[in-house]
Amino acid sequence: MDILLIGSGGREHAFAVKILESPECTNLYVAPGNAGTAQIAKNIHIKGTDFEGLKRFVLANKIQLVVVGSEEPLVRGISDFLANDEATRDILVVGPSQQGAALEGSKDFSKKFMARHRIPTAAYHTFTHETLEEGLEFISHQNPPIVLKADGLAGGKGVLITSSRQEAKDCLKEMIVGAKFGEASQKVVIEEYLEGIELSVFVATDGESYKILPEAKDYKRIGEKDTGLNTGGMGAVSPVPFADKAFMEKVERQIVRPTVDGLHKEKIDYKGFLFIGLMNINGEPKVIEYNVRMGDPETQAVLPRIKSDFVKLLQAIGNGTLADYELEIESTCTTTVVMVADGYPGTYAKGAKIEGLNSDRGTSLIFHAGTQLSENGDILTNGGRVLGITGKGNSTEEAIANAYERVGQIAWAKQYFRRDIGQDILNYGK
Repeated sequence: MDILLIGSGGREHAFAVKILESPECTNLYVAPGNAGTAQIAKNIHIKGTDFEGLKRFVLANKIQLVVVGSEEPLVRGISDFLANDEATRDILVVGPSQQGAALEGSKDFSKKFMARHRIPTAAYHTFTHETLEEGLEFISHQNPPIVLKADGLAGGKGVLITSSRQEAKDCLKEMIVGAKFGEASQKVVIEEYLEGIELSVFVATDGESYKILPEAKDYKRIGEKDTGLNTGGMGAVSPVPFADKAFMEKVERQIVRPTVDGLHKEKIDYKGFLFIGLMNINGEPKVIEYNVRMGDPETQAVLPRIKSDFVKLLQAIGNGTLADYELEIESTCTTTVVMVADGYPGTYAKGAKIEGLNSDRGTSLIFHAGTQLSENGDILTNGGRVLGITGKGNSTEEAIANAYERVGQIAWAKQYFRRDIGQDILNYGK
């Protein structure tokens, strides 16, 4: 197959590596891609939100499968755009409809969906500019910490955990009145704080059948010991020891199956990946959020553990034959450490030359996120999250060691990474 992959982050580089392992792939194009995908596939300088440009490319290059890696094109309706056009309607697309993408595009929509289908989640209320005073009064009766979430897409930074009622009130005003997250925070969901251990569960679905992929734990805070601002993700570990068989059976029975069944009952077209952010609360799962694509950086830890043909998985999702696909998982452990530009998630510089990059040594993988090629072939920083380094091993301890060994060989001016990724996993149960 000739395949088009849409996106430019570490998740898409991980997708590209996995797709190219399959003999089912003839040519792989990435729009717009990054310096990492440029080394293994053909980057196309078309943005994921340029639907007309993508359509022209798909038709001109006889693309048979489109894989949408990032959330913004999905929330804007790229799957519907291709499905509703006579010229592209027969092309397989991995990515939900715009209505399905609202599970991520609107926190309020997703909470209401969970309520309709009795999926366990945190209690919540939603407020807008018109109901701001009610929101401030609501906060007065809540016990800190208090969670505020921008309703729309905010690049993984739209969740604030406040430690006092006054801080929560100030943040609510900043989000709604001050447009802290732009249009994304015109509506704000305030929900109860869940105390437990967080993990990410990934599901592939064709709208009726589903396969549960390897789980992972990610690390969202910029600082070690989970301190500081939220980011798009500073690292990930897979597998997760507290996601044992009994817990995962509860996740499937109480969350995965009701979610897929709910989408089907509501006639929401959903062919793609579903990320379910969960909290394990004394062995009971509750949903923190849905994402309508694979997570980043969890994808960089999860995909290397999939043994079965990945393109055949994508085909099965797109053509509705997922029930017949046999998913095989490696017993390998993985740890991903994200290297970022100093200053992220705030202001940071771009254009620094990255030293120490070379081919995979077998115990680690390098996934590019915010990178670009210079005119003379140097690889430069081009974003906040720059690289994801994934270590592999027979144990989590070995995977962590291999990841950090590789991180130590890479450098650029003013870099930063957390040094404690996976340490809580090693200490779990001790």
